[in-house]
Amino acid sequence: MTSPADAGAPEAPLSVAARPELTGGKRIGVLLSHGFTGSPYSMKPWGHYLADLGYAVAVPRLPGHGTSWQQLNVTTWDDWYGELSRTFDVLRSENDAVVVGGLSMGGALVLQLAARHDADIAGVVLVNPAVATKRKDVKLLPVLKHLVSSFPAIANDIKRPGQDEHGYPKTPLKAAHSMMSAWPGVIAGLGTITKPVLYLRSTEDHVVDELSEGIITRGLGSTDVRRSALTNSYHVATLDNDDQQIFAESAAFIAEVTA
Repeated sequence: MTSPADAGAPEAPLSVAARPELTGGKRIGVLLSHGFTGSPYSMKPWGHYLADLGYAVAVPRLPGHGTSWQQLNVTTWDDWYGELSRTFDVLRSENDAVVVGGLSMGGALVLQLAARHDADIAGVVLVNPAVATKRKDVKLLPVLKHLVSSFPAIANDIKRPGQDEHGYPKTPLKAAHSMMSAWPGVIAGLGTITKPVLYLRSTEDHVVDELSEGIITRGLGSTDVRRSALTNSYHVATLDNDDQQIFAESAAFIAEVTA
């Protein structure tokens, strides 16, 4: 990547160039995607950790995020995926191998990316990904989104005291409906993903329930799916008590799958 590391606002994207002298002479890129109503802020500590090891790291700001929940409400899954796909294309063009990773909705986005570019990625890292929910009220979203603009916030499900992911104070319903409408397509593509997958899951998550894990792990075409429990974190685990576990395990995984 050509632009410098993030500067300024917490919601600014992150882009760091590879240092192949630290990675055995290979240029290795890592694409990380934040979640719904969040911003790159939730991924930057992870990104910086990997960048310090010599990996090129890109954390794009998905359209409508890092601004206002009202702006998010006029964007869609296609907008978010489009930004992620463009970032991936640049990262792939500048590096010898690329690993993709995501948190929550970001996990679903990178699963769609991996399904469409299985030959072009070396591995996938998922942290509390969402492709389904047991909540009954989501069935009403097609109607509710025209009557009510937002629901209460889903941000800051973090066990560690004093943390703030800088997410939105409300959950915009039109955008939420767009995200959930995309889930069946993500699920349908899981079987085409054959590369190794590292699946990190909080044992207590108040945003994403257990339904997604079974759907994803059973649906993947990969024969190498590694599960790791995050026992001391809630949903935004990249900013929580198990952050160093995520960083270290993902770094070891990336080194292995790109060797």
